[in-house]
Amino acid sequence: MNKKPLIAAAAVALAAAAGGWWYFSRSAAPSDQLVLYGNVDVRQVSLAFNASERVAELTVREGDHVRAGQVLGRLDTRSLVLRVAQSQARIGVQEQALLRLKTGSRPEELAQAGARVAAAQADADLAQQQLARLQSIGQTTAGRAVSQQDLDSAQARRKVALAQLDNARKAQQLAVAGPRKEDIAQAQAQLESARADLALMNHQLAEAELKSPIDAVVRARLLEPGDMASPQRPAFTLAITDPKWVRAYVAEPDLGRVRSGQPASVTTDSQPGQPIAGKVGYISSVAEFTPKTVQTEELRSSLVYEIRVMVDDKEDRLRLGMPATVRLQLASSSSTASGKP
Repeated sequence: MNKKPLIAAAAVALAAAAGGWWYFSRSAAPSDQLVLYGNVDVRQVSLAFNASERVAELTVREGDHVRAGQVLGRLDTRSLVLRVAQSQARIGVQEQALLRLKTGSRPEELAQAGARVAAAQADADLAQQQLARLQSIGQTTAGRAVSQQDLDSAQARRKVALAQLDNARKAQQLAVAGPRKEDIAQAQAQLESARADLALMNHQLAEAELKSPIDAVVRARLLEPGDMASPQRPAFTLAITDPKWVRAYVAEPDLGRVRSGQPASVTTDSQPGQPIAGKVGYISSVAEFTPKTVQTEELRSSLVYEIRVMVDDKEDRLRLGMPATVRLQLASSSSTASGKP
């Protein structure tokens, strides 16, 4: 008896039974769910110092959880601190100069100016008297007792004394009037410039500390103490953990069954029995994978659309890049027939 036909028949029967079981198990899948596969999306921030200086300290390493505003590192600020002190001293000088101009002349300075005027007036009077005496003697003696040179010298001394008197009076007027408003405005502008320089240095001093902009996990530490930092060299790479979502793709025939805000559950291979609740937060409006221009019904079914399922992972069970299974809750047929969403 030939056993080969019997073996072939048994194999066909077994294959048919297996095929029937696969079709039954597929048909028995819940009709109110759409199962998709994706990965926990990886988003990261490259964080660098804003100044070019030696790194003095780094406080975190790979895997550390950091909070928004937490200091992650510091630069060497010794030279900057000295410049800040120098700028503060310059501001003090400018403040005193401005105060002196606004205060004007002191009473002692006004009295001193008056004394100079009195002295110049006395010199002028003396020179006038000497000139008048010589002129009188010359007229009395018909010019024999006084030479013309003496008269010329007395007239010159009188002119000098009158000029000095006029100079002393002008100086007294300036002392009484006080500084010009232009001088006060210039001193004020110089003071504001010094204050702006100090504010800039304080800003640079604050930027010497590298702070985390968000809650995240340190993914990579790229510098070490002693390295030269710059805005072009990232010091850390931070992985963003909040919000967290799963990136998956839905086929074009199933696109009409997915809507924004649709409830979903996410499971992983390590914890398949502990689903994490989520909802659809984003549906791409552009198809992916070539061809983008569909000409046939066969190619049309090959297109997929990206969706993002936002998850509420309070226990931090999902890791960035981890494969995940997404189950979308679909509306039942009865709800659809009654018009309910």
